[in-house]
Amino acid sequence: MGTTNTTNMGAGVGIEPAQRMMALPTQFFAKLVAKANAQAAKGRDVINLGQGNPDRPTPPHIVARLQEAAANPLYHKYPPFSGFAFLKEAVADRYRLDYGVELDPQTEVAILFGGKTGLVEISQCLLNPGDVCLVPDPGYPDYWSGVSLAGASMSFMPLTADNGFLPDYGRIPAATADRAKLMFLNYPNNPTGAVADSRFYEETVAFARRHQIVVASDFAYGAIGFDGQRPVSFLQTAGAKAVGVEFYTLSKSYNMAGWRVGFALGNARIVSLINLIQDHYYCSLFGGIQEAAALALTGPQDSVRELNAMYGRRRDALFEALDEIGWKAEKPGGSFFCWLPVPEDHTSESFADLLLERADVVLAPGVGFGANGEGYVRLGLLADEARLREAVMRIGRLGLFG
Repeated sequence: MGTTNTTNMGAGVGIEPAQRMMALPTQFFAKLVAKANAQAAKGRDVINLGQGNPDRPTPPHIVARLQEAAANPLYHKYPPFSGFAFLKEAVADRYRLDYGVELDPQTEVAILFGGKTGLVEISQCLLNPGDVCLVPDPGYPDYWSGVSLAGASMSFMPLTADNGFLPDYGRIPAATADRAKLMFLNYPNNPTGAVADSRFYEETVAFARRHQIVVASDFAYGAIGFDGQRPVSFLQTAGAKAVGVEFYTLSKSYNMAGWRVGFALGNARIVSLINLIQDHYYCSLFGGIQEAAALALTGPQDSVRELNAMYGRRRDALFEALDEIGWKAEKPGGSFFCWLPVPEDHTSESFADLLLERADVVLAPGVGFGANGEGYVRLGLLADEARLREAVMRIGRLGLFG
């Protein structure tokens, strides 16, 4: 029998993370999930309204198409690197029908592993170390991740109630705007629920042209608008494709969050760069998922309309309950999030901790979305109306309002 050299086997290799790993922002919401899980582990009836995970299943006809497509041997091979043409054509058709936007499926559509991936990739495609990116505050924290991985820096655009939670371009110093190469926008907005109109996007295109800034419009909640109003797409604006792209996802519109299907749409040069970086990371989505996603986009849209109506009913039920306990807040115009002010004697995090500990209700502290999120908590309309009312009644029993 041979012998094994065990010299230094216990020492191992010194693992030194790359600097880019050390610079990544803290995943604030991992801590939120841990707190909620710890409370639930005690046997408590926790109502978790702090995350953004849709609570309804994917429509059955989409699931059935995946089940059928999974048996197709064509999809057992590697898919085309940039995805199947039929899925690109499907999202282009959807945009033409819903927004009147014409997209070339071959040059103006990139298929993504979920919208989040594209929102991180665009910074890596466009930003060099030392470049500046304009980022909304409060805003979706994964914008920060991409900028950090690119070694660039962020300049925050305050979103405040007095300006409808829209950035005020007039308040951005000219020197900062001239240095900026990329800007993130997100309407309907996470976390505030605010919506943008066509005039705002016209101002955005003009601002981007003037300062040579690429616009990244995060349209993840584009299908969810209230009071009879369809959210406006950035790409509906004249000149939008010349200055940027829009990120669209099936996660919210079709309850397909776990399927990881998203798109970057618009400027052909940016789309080509995203396809290029993905060539080095992936070999596109499983073909069966692409076929089912195409059906979602081109098939009956009744489920999308019903989903939107459901969120509207939940919003109205929630705000009726909030009014009953004296918690005053503005109704969101879109998305499935509500942005609620905290009592004056609390920070957003101390208030969220109090609600978890004493009411078994999870809300997301606003400061997790940026410094300007302080003073608010985010509530997701991701439980049925009875459960939402129950959450508010539990909070009301703490006697914090009115």
